[in-house]
Amino acid sequence: MISTEHLSVTFGAKPLFSDVSFVINAKERVALVGKNGAGKSTLLKMLAGEQMPTSGRVNRRTELTIGYLPQVMRLADSTTLIEETEKAFDYVRDIENQLKHTNALLEHSSDYNSPEYAALIERSAQLTDRLHMMGAYNRHAELERTLLGLGFQQSDFGRPTAEFSGGWRMRVELAKLLLLHPDLLLLDEPTNHLDIESIAWLEDFLIRQSGALILVSHDRAFINNVTSRTLELSCGKLIDYRVPYNQYVRLREERRAAQVRAWENQQKEIADIREFIERFRYKPTKAIQVQQRIHQLERIVPIEIDEVDNASLHLKFPPTERSGDFPLICEDVRKDYGEHNVFHDVAMTIRRGEKVAFVGRNGEGKSTLVKCIMHQIPYDGSLRVGHNVTIGYYAQNQAQLLDESLTVYDTVDQAAVGEIRMKIRDILGAFMFGGEASDKKVSVLSGGERSRLAMIQLLLQPVNFLILDEPTNHLDMRTKDVLKEAILAFDGTAILVSHDRDFLDGLVSKVYEFGGGRVKEHLGGIYDFLNKKKISHLSELEAPVAPMVQVKKANVPSASSQSYEQQKEIRRRLKQAERQVAESEQAVAQLEGALHLVEDRLSAPEGGADMELINKHASLSKQLEEAMSLWETWSETLESLKNKNLEL
Repeated sequence: MISTEHLSVTFGAKPLFSDVSFVINAKERVALVGKNGAGKSTLLKMLAGEQMPTSGRVNRRTELTIGYLPQVMRLADSTTLIEETEKAFDYVRDIENQLKHTNALLEHSSDYNSPEYAALIERSAQLTDRLHMMGAYNRHAELERTLLGLGFQQSDFGRPTAEFSGGWRMRVELAKLLLLHPDLLLLDEPTNHLDIESIAWLEDFLIRQSGALILVSHDRAFINNVTSRTLELSCGKLIDYRVPYNQYVRLREERRAAQVRAWENQQKEIADIREFIERFRYKPTKAIQVQQRIHQLERIVPIEIDEVDNASLHLKFPPTERSGDFPLICEDVRKDYGEHNVFHDVAMTIRRGEKVAFVGRNGEGKSTLVKCIMHQIPYDGSLRVGHNVTIGYYAQNQAQLLDESLTVYDTVDQAAVGEIRMKIRDILGAFMFGGEASDKKVSVLSGGERSRLAMIQLLLQPVNFLILDEPTNHLDMRTKDVLKEAILAFDGTAILVSHDRDFLDGLVSKVYEFGGGRVKEHLGGIYDFLNKKKISHLSELEAPVAPMVQVKKANVPSASSQSYEQQKEIRRRLKQAERQVAESEQAVAQLEGALHLVEDRLSAPEGGADMELINKHASLSKQLEEAMSLWETWSETLESLKNKNLEL
């Protein structure tokens, strides 16, 4: 489908990577990994055709469609959310216009036996099949489903895109790519601005989508669940591991251990040769042997070892005074912006030493409550910070508060106190500021680099209560490990606002869920919370169909006798049925398109005796029958629930 041949990229004198060759086949799910600066984003740009290599080439299949999501988006601000998202269907409309033009030519053609007429028939069938396979006839329902899955509300559809933050506008671009259904999807850090629920939705979507995928992500759980092959950029070379990420980690450790052993053996060999040369250099009787050793030394190709995993560096927060037993107590806390209530009746008690997570959809108040705790904004209710509490706060805009006149090294040097100052260079290296990067001015750093620098500053502060708001958005996996280990070793209290499941796993013992104006406490770790949510979600999806179909047969109570909970349940079922009908329609359309393609192949002279095609036709026919039956059942359920809702 797409391949590279001996790709090389050079910036200045040193190559970023060289001699990179690989092949991506249809439906493959590939993770592209490597430390920051290894060239992952550059390689994606070349595959997307947005950048040319210094040497080598990228080969793409004819008519290959590619969807590319870069880290830095180019966003339009002149349309509404729905109008901007509908641009994803420009390609579909182009095919529809081609089909319309082809059918018009057929209508005006009278020579039914000519090769030209046969070619038009074939072209019309191909275009029709493509539209069926793309789900073009159900695209508006799919558009709404995709936007809702990524966290938007129905009320957002008519809003101008200029009103949304950068993270939400990135979701618009992601929605457009997903709706395009490209043959190859290139995603560069797609989860950076998504909350946990949206990441789970995207994860499920990518698992089910039929195209190929190349993914760059620092979310370890996300990348492991979605991909089955791992390409690593290391030491300027590309290593292909045909295994999922978790297995790659183990194989990489074994590979590096073998490299170290080989390097040590080579160093011993080099030392022995040099010793021989120095020992007999001036002895005429050994001149020939000395020359042989010199030539042998020149022919040795140095063994390279993959980059050292800097996550092995251990950082600890400097010791400070012990806080009181209850660093934070909230009672009946409420926050309103005009008529909009963000949350109300928040009751929360955090004990000394606890590490808790704030999770929930974007806009539900996680950062708002943090700002209340920091007394940055007014609120109603009682919020008490305990005795002798010293807070270390990492805000989402923390990077904007750095002194731009200082260098990276000077910024860290000013924050460091005591013995830790002896390890500044090591710390900078662990956070990707090694070598000349430590001498950069803060003013020339990217947003991600500033975020990492602000995180280093926080790690050096003597505090006993950490509040970190999305701390991992610009950290790679190894650097996140450094931060996670430091927080695990931290003997104080911590609040972590994060969507990164792997980062939170094993780190927190309590989860506060924000949603619908409430804050609910869940005991246990992040995966305990997610498992509970998933079970609840599945029980709703798997609610028995028959009882819902029987609603129209039941005695319907009057509106006055309906409780609020009963009305809420009807609305929930109605929304569920609408979603199921739309998904069933899409499944039917896709199966019909696939069945049509098989029938075309069976009708060819060589296809009639192909048992594999015959079996596939039988299987697709059965699937289509089941899908139609499911669609009919859900349609009846939806109609029944609509009638029920009207009676309320």
